Amino acid sequence: MDLPVVVGVDGSEPGLRAVDWAADEAALRGVPLRLVYASLWERYEGAALAQDLGRTSEQILADKIVDAAVRRAHRRRPDVKVEAEVVPDGPVPALVTEARRASVLVLGARGRGGIAELLLGSVSLAVAAHAHCPVIVLRGSHDLRAQPGAQGRVLLGVGEEARSSAAVRFAFQEAERRSAVLEAVRAWRCPRHETAEHPLLAGGPARTHEQRAAETLEAALNEVAAEHPSVQLHRRTAEGTARKVLLDASATADLLVVGARRQSGFFGLQLGRVAHTALHHSACPVAVVPQPA
Repeated sequence: MDLPVVVGVDGSEPGLRAVDWAADEAALRGVPLRLVYASLWERYEGAALAQDLGRTSEQILADKIVDAAVRRAHRRRPDVKVEAEVVPDGPVPALVTEARRASVLVLGARGRGGIAELLLGSVSLAVAAHAHCPVIVLRGSHDLRAQPGAQGRVLLGVGEEARSSAAVRFAFQEAERRSAVLEAVRAWRCPRHETAEHPLLAGGPARTHEQRAAETLEAALNEVAAEHPSVQLHRRTAEGTARKVLLDASATADLLVVGARRQSGFFGLQLGRVAHTALHHSACPVAVVPQPA
């Protein structure tokens, strides 16, 4: 059974734009679209009490939000099968649970203004950190189309442990679906102490670090590239921190793909500094892809 694309809805304009992206993503993948609205009222008051009191304002609001999102999805992609559900839970646990049965989870970066906007921003961050499927958070000012992309370019940040990583495979698949160029970037830096004592040899250590970056890039990409011969691949090394290099490059990309390592402990999947920074500051949507243990 094909796993659906799941999108979290909240009635906000960013949430509705997330529905657009998710509908396009479902069409690209040929899978159903599932809309989820998390509502805590029934969880705290109880289903029996809700039935005794009749339809509450909270229930009416939830139905209106879901109905608007369903209509938006149908207008965007009439050919995509759409289902929707109001889940009696908080947004983070509800969406993390949904991620176990999703091919990809799509979220808006922000929600409905003011304090709610900040809270929904934290929801996106928490879900991206703990979900068991790739999570796309719609950052940036692009028109949020999935096909065709405004830039025709998927950007992949290649880290230290990228060989055969889930993020690399996801990036190739997304570029192939969109008929987009895949730009794979590996950042490098030469530690200051390696050049400070030998100013006349400053270029030597830098070339060594750049060469290592190029080798890491090749090792990460070669196997997966052979499986996707139709993808136009651009490999690039760049001097600087990974965070700065990727943020700068995100200005001309449709999607930035970064990986997240699974770590043991209570908090489960953790976001590294690069993924965390990208979710806060990227100029384009960000896909956070968990690496299975």
